[in-house]
Amino acid sequence: MSRRPNFLVIVADDLGFSDIGAFGGEISTPHLDALALSGLRFTDFHTAPACSPTRAMLLTGTDHHIAGLGTLDEVATKSQRGQPGYEGYLNERVVTVTELLREAGYRTLFSGKWHLGMTLETAPHARGFDRSFALLPGAANHYASSPKAGTGFRRQETLYTEDGAFTGLPADFYTSDGFTDRLIEYLDAPRGDAPFFAWLAFSAPHWPLQAPDDLIAKYRGRYDTGPDVLRRQRLKNLIALGLCPPDVVPHPVVARNKPWDEMTADERAVSARAMEVYAAMVERIDWNVGRVVEHLKRTGQFDDTVIVFLSDNGAEGALIEAVPVFGPKLMEFIAEHYDNRLENIGRPNSYVWYGPRWAQAATAPSRLYKTHTSEGGIRVVAFATGGALRRKGISTDFATAMDVAPTLLDLAGVEHPGREWRGRRIEPMRGRSLLAYLNGETQTVHTDATATGWELFGRCAIRRGPWKALLLPPPDGPGHWQLYDLSADPGETNDLATEEPERLAGLIDDWHRYVEETGVRIVNIAT
Repeated sequence: MSRRPNFLVIVADDLGFSDIGAFGGEISTPHLDALALSGLRFTDFHTAPACSPTRAMLLTGTDHHIAGLGTLDEVATKSQRGQPGYEGYLNERVVTVTELLREAGYRTLFSGKWHLGMTLETAPHARGFDRSFALLPGAANHYASSPKAGTGFRRQETLYTEDGAFTGLPADFYTSDGFTDRLIEYLDAPRGDAPFFAWLAFSAPHWPLQAPDDLIAKYRGRYDTGPDVLRRQRLKNLIALGLCPPDVVPHPVVARNKPWDEMTADERAVSARAMEVYAAMVERIDWNVGRVVEHLKRTGQFDDTVIVFLSDNGAEGALIEAVPVFGPKLMEFIAEHYDNRLENIGRPNSYVWYGPRWAQAATAPSRLYKTHTSEGGIRVVAFATGGALRRKGISTDFATAMDVAPTLLDLAGVEHPGREWRGRRIEPMRGRSLLAYLNGETQTVHTDATATGWELFGRCAIRRGPWKALLLPPPDGPGHWQLYDLSADPGETNDLATEEPERLAGLIDDWHRYVEETGVRIVNIAT
């Protein structure tokens, strides 16, 4: 490549590890599969346990507790709110990769879910994006709201921004299509010789599960045997693809809703339909990724573009009706404003989610799902391809979302300013550039000398090399530190805390250093 590369970062919202075909899924994803198979698929890539913290890590290259999203702003407690690192938006202690790339001559473009600030002063245009079309909150109807389709949980006029102003939606708007339309429009604008950084941030397949009727129909009956059968098949596929050890012991499913064999026929029909809609949402993401790729090829930009794809966390397995943050009248609100009859599920005026059993079909062999610091919540589907990147195939090396920003800066030849930028004090990046690894010059990204921590809702983890200490409060964990060797036990099934007390003690020391360095304020919130 004779010029600085373009960057396309694509983030799916709550996508499961094995949902796309190149990672063992049965959902039709030919465009994503082609990209993944042409590049490097990661099997040990990690994010935060939930969406906005991960987005903060991606944009800044540092820990979300430093960047302002120490927790989801929607559930911040009085003891957290307003404290350093818990502002609820990207704070002034960090500089974003887009601010630095724009300063270096890049065009910076955003379209999709933001979730890093709910005001115009904290929207994408204020953090380095030349053009931006953004859904500000963490979730909303995927179709344009209307009185007929249900009012949703927020007023539409404060949901979306374009550049520096709030904006409305066309009547035929659907998130995955609309976000892609706008990004292609931005890419198509006169550009001169400037390279671009483009972030396409889908809000699918996050609940509410909604998709076009024709796509839902393609999956009719596909999931009638239930999530346990799907989980076993996905795991077989992962092993066959070389993405999972053949002798892996998967973690048992953890769920407080009915197992498939205890459901009535009507309950099974509703559950299977939710999964059908979910699959349709994933296929629609893939179709839209294909549109962007085709545009880049048609305009002669594809060969100069590095593409990074990932999910923002593990699959969403919460029983939303049982989560206290949504309030005691959630189901009454949905019953009043939405139509969740079987034949209507997936349409604009329905509002459903698929729950912990389907989620764990997609996170297998890992433990649990989104919001947990076990592997099911933080190990995600991810790949990198394009441009001059030389490493192909499958990577089993540990990497994190914090590594993306330093990698892009390295590729662009831009140096992070370190401790000060434009007259204000900032925090350095904690991530590491993947460039030498992606070019085959090094065999690992992170050495065993580096410890990486996670915390959300009082769920904690610390990892050094293959060793991980995990603390999950009840009911999903025992409430004390457990120890796992992920190289031999990716399912986190064999607790070695009593056999390796010194190793556990060392990791707990690492944990305390992590808390001190990042400003973690632990509050246990049941989700």
